[in-house]
Amino acid sequence: MKAYRGQPAIFAARTEEERRAHLEIRNVCLNFGGIKALNNIDLQVANGELFAVIGPNGAGKTSLMNCITGFYRAASGQILFNGRDITHLRAHELVRVGIGRTFQNIELFPGMTVLANMLLARHLYCNYSFPGAALYLPSVRREEVRHRKLIEELIDFLEMQSIRQKTVASLPYGLMKRVELGRALALEPRLLVLDEPFAGMTLEEKEDMVRFITEINSAWGQTIILVEHDMAIVMSVSHRIAVLNFGEKIAEGTAEEVRQHPEVIRAYLG
Repeated sequence: MKAYRGQPAIFAARTEEERRAHLEIRNVCLNFGGIKALNNIDLQVANGELFAVIGPNGAGKTSLMNCITGFYRAASGQILFNGRDITHLRAHELVRVGIGRTFQNIELFPGMTVLANMLLARHLYCNYSFPGAALYLPSVRREEVRHRKLIEELIDFLEMQSIRQKTVASLPYGLMKRVELGRALALEPRLLVLDEPFAGMTLEEKEDMVRFITEINSAWGQTIILVEHDMAIVMSVSHRIAVLNFGEKIAEGTAEEVRQHPEVIRAYLG
């Protein structure tokens, strides 16, 4: 695959099979006591797609993302990823399967630097032993150089060179969101789940984030699920959109189809 501007070499080198991400959600239900957070949700996200999930507050969007990424366990139904049933896998197992995410509320280590936060994501790919690390063997040094190179390339792509050694707690909220995106990409995910990545951002910060996300999707071939409230962004960048309301899917289709759907207009858009 051609190496596009700012694309880390390790991403450019991935084969079609290594990038493949097809998600299928079949009749997924999730209950909190007597409350149905999700009711028979059916969705399919195709390989290479930028798929958005929208809906009012409390519609079940984050609950669905938590089921996909292993933070919640569905009461019933199935979640398949590249044909494999992942319904009951735990969060750390799903990361190894190839699912990475960002969070609605930022989940970074505030006292650590941007660089350290992103390097932490590489623990998944550390193949050396504790004794080897303690002795800092040549094989360990080579592996550390490889991990550091990827992180530096991601920092360059996300235009964070000037903040790489700053602690996360000292950054504006919009830059924290960018760091979290970088950490998720450092996992080399097949499927990237972005839970409200534009929340709390200024207009300029949103424009930058749109640029990064669309390039990751179109140039890198990254499959993305986007949960977002900013309708202007969702309608402009998404290939397809699903709309949830009170835990049920009320519409699915292109931006134009969703925009004109009467139930969506009543429940959300207007």
